[in-house]
Amino acid sequence: MKEYESDLLQLLDKRGYIHQVTDSGALDQLATKQVVPGYIGFDATAPSLHVGSLVQIMMLRRLQQTGHKPIVVMGGGTTKVGDPSGKDESRKLLTGETIQDNITSIRTVFERLLTFGDGPSDAVMVDNDEWLSKLGYVELLRDVGPHFTINRMLTFDSVRLRLDREQPLTFLEFNYMILQAYDFLELTRRYECRLQMGGSDQWGNIVNGMELSRRMEGHELYGLTTPLLTTADGAKMGKTASGAVWLNEDQLPAYDFWQYWRNCDDRDVGRFLKLFTDLPLDEIAKLEALEGAEINHAKVVLANEVTKLVRGDEAAKAAEATAKETFAGGGTGEDLPSLAVGADGMRIGAVLTEIGFTASNGEAKRKIAEGAVKIDDAAITEPGFLVAPADGETVKLSLGKKKHGLITR
Repeated sequence: MKEYESDLLQLLDKRGYIHQVTDSGALDQLATKQVVPGYIGFDATAPSLHVGSLVQIMMLRRLQQTGHKPIVVMGGGTTKVGDPSGKDESRKLLTGETIQDNITSIRTVFERLLTFGDGPSDAVMVDNDEWLSKLGYVELLRDVGPHFTINRMLTFDSVRLRLDREQPLTFLEFNYMILQAYDFLELTRRYECRLQMGGSDQWGNIVNGMELSRRMEGHELYGLTTPLLTTADGAKMGKTASGAVWLNEDQLPAYDFWQYWRNCDDRDVGRFLKLFTDLPLDEIAKLEALEGAEINHAKVVLANEVTKLVRGDEAAKAAEATAKETFAGGGTGEDLPSLAVGADGMRIGAVLTEIGFTASNGEAKRKIAEGAVKIDDAAITEPGFLVAPADGETVKLSLGKKKHGLITR
């Protein structure tokens, strides 16, 4: 582990956030001398970010915890274009109204994790549509275009991988890296921003922004990326068989969010505690050292701490109480996901998919055939079984040992 002088890089290093830094020595010295404004950009393609974005949000939190200024850049402008990084096909284009509604919804999570205000280290949230939509096309070509070569742009992973797979890359998406680079330039003008952070797939975009700002205005800027975050079994963070693990309550109930962390792989517990909680490192070391059945205690701590940060104390307490009642007491806690099937009822396969336990009716049939599906703890083996609770009745649906829900009329 590298020796750093600044609280910022020490904290990021010890907790496992650092993958690449453009000039770690110079950034380290800068962070010991002044407040460093740093930013991360988030596109507003949905009403909520998911767990895959949480490591970036936590990076901004660490920035603020060490006395520096987080700048949250919402991509009201870049969302209209679409980042090709890691994508096999073009994103669906959203209306301006939908993008603004998404930004309003996404802000609620940031308000839990960051302190916003007018102070030197208070966070600010800005929308890059403020400046990108005002750029004239000829102006952009003339002022910014000369600093980019097609030769170099074609070497970027976001472009090269798409072309290698012979999948179309539109001219619209090809411009994304230019717009992101322009963001960094504009933020240095408005906020004296010195640092851009992001996932490892953003390295090329970050370097582009640094070079553009240096060439046009002589700014000395820095970039820092996190490692590509996957679970111990190689799965992408924030994705499950049932869909994305959303940060906002409206997109995913608190119990399901809590359960995502409670069900993590034993090998991920220590790493996740460092990245996604504020627990002291010595306490994390003790939890990480637990073995056998005792590791489940560490998982509950992880689930509680992350849910507190993202959803609030009450949500964490309610989720844990529901889990205890469901797993230990055989009950049906109030915080479980629920589904109303109507007076005519619904076939068991459709129920499993509708409540989010399976991704398709085909997967539901396989789970039924495996004997993994139960109604009120009785196994259901017939794929055509009709779930039809009586008026006012509630039945418990279970898939395996970890997924439980309530079915009503």
